[in-house]
Order: sequence, then structure tokens, then C-alpha cells
Amino acid sequence: MLSMRLNKAIVLVAVVIVLAWGLGASKEGLKVGVVDLEHAVSSTTGGKAAREEFERKAREAEASLQPMIERFQAMAKEFEAKKFVLSEDALMQKQLDLAELRNQIQNKQKEMQGQLEVDRERLMGPLQRKLGAVIDELGREEGFSMIFMRNTPGLAYTREALDITDLVIEKFNEKG
Repeated sequence: MLSMRLNKAIVLVAVVIVLAWGLGASKEGLKVGVVDLEHAVSSTTGGKAAREEFERKAREAEASLQPMIERFQAMAKEFEAKKFVLSEDALMQKQLDLAELRNQIQNKQKEMQGQLEVDRERLMGPLQRKLGAVIDELGREEGFSMIFMRNTPGLAYTREALDITDLVIEKFNEKG
């Protein structure tokens, strides 16, 4: 894991050196930008609407699961209260019922998590692709040599002056 990160960092440094050397031969200097894609997506008009819809879907999913959880808690409480007075067969049946309901809850949670991941991609994917196009266009228009994504492997530190996230958000919102 560490060697993989180290390899990525070495490759990134090598790319920067090669590009800087190649650009050094030209009259233009090296212009580098950094974009926080997560912040950009959540700050755009469409991103805010997508985030609100996703949060609504997450609340609905949680609300649909809540009756099962409450039923499980009630059954567990009843089991604890009666476990010393139940027959061995009744005790075994209650344990099996609790285990079955627990499995149903876990399966429903996994299903909902999978659906939420699909919903997140459906809502955020197009925005991320549009932002990528805006970043490409901005890079060409403003003469950037490189634009890095914040929080990517190999990018350990950047100066705040290199951050162009607000510029990307502004341009994205202008395009609608």
C-alpha cells in the first residue's frame, strides 16, 4: 500500500518535472491549478439540488426501515423479559424469530445502501462530468499547464493561491 502510494507520488513528480522542463523551453511559464471537486459539486446550483434530493431519499429509506427496527427492539425486550419463564422450545423459537428479523433488517439495509449508491451516481455523476468539461475549458481559456484534483494520490500539499475551485463553480453556474 505504501509502495503503491510512493510509486504514484514518484510518477506525479516525474510528470511535473517533464512538463516543467518542456514548458521551460517555451516563453510561457508553468501555470498550475487545483480544484476541490467535492466542494465544487456541492456548491453548484445543481449540486445543491442533487444533494437535497439524495438526503431526502436517504431519510425515506431510513424511515421505511424504522418499523422493522422498532419491531426487533420490541421483540428483543419481550424476549429478555420472558426468557426465564419460557419453555425451551418457545425460547428457541423466539431466538430464531429474532435472528430472522435481524437478517431481514440487515438485508434491507444492504439493499437500501446499494440503491442509495445508484441514486448518488445518478444525481452526482452528470454534475461531475459537466464540471470536468468546465475544468477542461477553463484550463484552455486561462492557459493552465496542469489542473490537479485536491485529495488525489500524490498530491500532498498545495498553496491556497493555486485553488481555482471558486472560479470553476462560478463558470459552471454561468453555463447553467
